[in-house]
Amino acid sequence: MGSVCLDIVKKDLKLTGKGQASRLGKQHELAGGPLGIFGEQAQKHDLNIGEVSERIFRNLEKAFPKSEFRFRNSLSKKEINANLSNIDKRLGSVLYVKNASIKPDGGIIEVKDRKTRWRVVLVGESKHQGNDVEKIEAGVKQGKLKDADFMVAGNAIERVHKNILEFRNYMLHEKYFPYVVFFQGSNFATESFVVDSPDGRKIKIAHDAGNLNRIDRVTASNYGMEINKNYCENIIITNMGDSQMLQIPSLFFQCNLWSARRMAEVMWDIALTSLKILQNEL
Repeated sequence: MGSVCLDIVKKDLKLTGKGQASRLGKQHELAGGPLGIFGEQAQKHDLNIGEVSERIFRNLEKAFPKSEFRFRNSLSKKEINANLSNIDKRLGSVLYVKNASIKPDGGIIEVKDRKTRWRVVLVGESKHQGNDVEKIEAGVKQGKLKDADFMVAGNAIERVHKNILEFRNYMLHEKYFPYVVFFQGSNFATESFVVDSPDGRKIKIAHDAGNLNRIDRVTASNYGMEINKNYCENIIITNMGDSQMLQIPSLFFQCNLWSARRMAEVMWDIALTSLKILQNEL
């Protein structure tokens, strides 16, 4: 688990506003840590991110009984533009499709602050691209002529940038950004390895091959920072003497499928980070 989550476990997280002093640390320990909170189902490999998000939502309600949470599947462009306009009237002024919205596959978890405003706690997505390992192991050739071991990686995964930008617009006024994306598939391998083909060949999956790897294209959204880390809390940079706050999505990559267990660990850590940052407003 990340250091932020461990720090919260070690001492109680105090929430003000409604007079709440939630003893999450003790509940965390009694449940056997983050995995215990989710029970045996979170150990399964086949739970999708939406199911993991729903379990996180229910357990946040249990851990913080005096706070009000909600779970929703989409965020409308009207809401995004309204938030932008509240910051500066020049922003959020264009909307051609009135019912336009974005729908992250892990949904959106929010908490109500003491001014009755809904604040985002967690947004999750999971993306898969690249089935080369499975194809090679099955002896299935790929490509237009069906004569290649690899399928040249496409660009469909880059669509994730849109949702990240939309949530940055929505949370432009916030000091945190609880957006996490889990990438899986041969296009997101972080190290090279060999796959055995039925014909006896040992075929290398090269993590730095330009025709396969798409990590560099996705990290355009996190300013080229290290991957597989919790970046929920905004960072401040200085450029030419001026300070600027950056909101960074937490991008997690690996070739193998992400287990529900690992997604639960990461997402719970990010949710706790959000609540820690918001603690004086709840």
